[in-house]
Amino acid sequence: MNVFEKNSNIFNLLSEGISEGIILVNTKQEIVATNSSAEEMFGYDKDELIGNSLDCIIPKRYHHKHSEHFSSFMEKSEKRKMGNGRDLSGLRKNGEEFPVEAGLNPFVLYGNSYVMALVTDITDRKNYTQNLEQIVQKRTKQLTDALEKEKELNELKTRFLSLVSHEFKTPLSSILTSSTLLSKYTETDQQENRDKHINTIKTKVRQLNTILNDFLSVERLELGKVNYSIEEFPLSRLVNQVVYDANMLLKTGQDIIYPDNIDEVLITFDEKALALALSNVLHNAVKYSSEDSIIKILFKVEKEFLILEVIDEGIGIPKEQQKHIFDRYFRAENALLIQGTGIGLNIVKQHLENLGAILTFISEENIGSTFTIQIPKASKK
Repeated sequence: MNVFEKNSNIFNLLSEGISEGIILVNTKQEIVATNSSAEEMFGYDKDELIGNSLDCIIPKRYHHKHSEHFSSFMEKSEKRKMGNGRDLSGLRKNGEEFPVEAGLNPFVLYGNSYVMALVTDITDRKNYTQNLEQIVQKRTKQLTDALEKEKELNELKTRFLSLVSHEFKTPLSSILTSSTLLSKYTETDQQENRDKHINTIKTKVRQLNTILNDFLSVERLELGKVNYSIEEFPLSRLVNQVVYDANMLLKTGQDIIYPDNIDEVLITFDEKALALALSNVLHNAVKYSSEDSIIKILFKVEKEFLILEVIDEGIGIPKEQQKHIFDRYFRAENALLIQGTGIGLNIVKQHLENLGAILTFISEENIGSTFTIQIPKASKK
């Protein structure tokens, strides 16, 4: 230490202009000199480190190996970067650890061997690197999610085009066939046959009109161009009309059980939206149920909601696909051979939610489904 005291002016002149911390140690690993940058970095007052063991600025967990590393370094006596390839930590006076980089330079002065450590606090760089890694990871995840969504969108478009093609092709083929056959029935006594094909054409045209209305509803919902009319109306009127229309679709032996407790019930809601929702759910129950099955409509009153339930004994929805049932254009695997666009439930759910109502379901494959419409007693206006 005396040699640096004798040459303190020269050492100070050389070291104080350096922003990195300088720490000089002898072969006993005693600190013999520092600059103010090192003292500030490790939280010590001026000259407070002098005479202390180097261990005072090294985390305790490294002590048992440090003496061996130091001896080995002194034997080789060559410049090198300390801890190359490893994370290094320094220890402040208050016990706080922080990341550092250290370059080691051995030298001999007046016959004595020393090591000069040039220490850099890399906390900011480390934080920046970690933040950058987090940003990169976040951005990578965003890009991955975006690619996945794009992939799903492309699959959805492909499925949509295939769906539209199929849904339009089937009724158009029927219309073409019936139109062709109509021209063959020219005699008066063939009126029954003509009526049969005219009715087929009317049915298929209505079907096409329904599909087009569904697509237009999707567009209006996305553009926010839907206007609702909240009025009071008798629930029985709405249910009667929906059931009447559904009866036209019943398969052999199917039956709809009508609720017997709605005659005096008045609802304040958008009648068209509720009719669309109940109609969609009821038509699905008919469509996805077999012949000779029962479909029930139940009504009950709860504290905040009026409840309509449609219960069927149909094919049900596979459990693993139930989370997608309200997704636009989605159709469960067990329903792909049955006519449908996969739009209806998506549309009615959006309409109901816009009005503060809720559409939920429970379903078990090959057992049946229950769709529940919860209508708030205090409807949005």
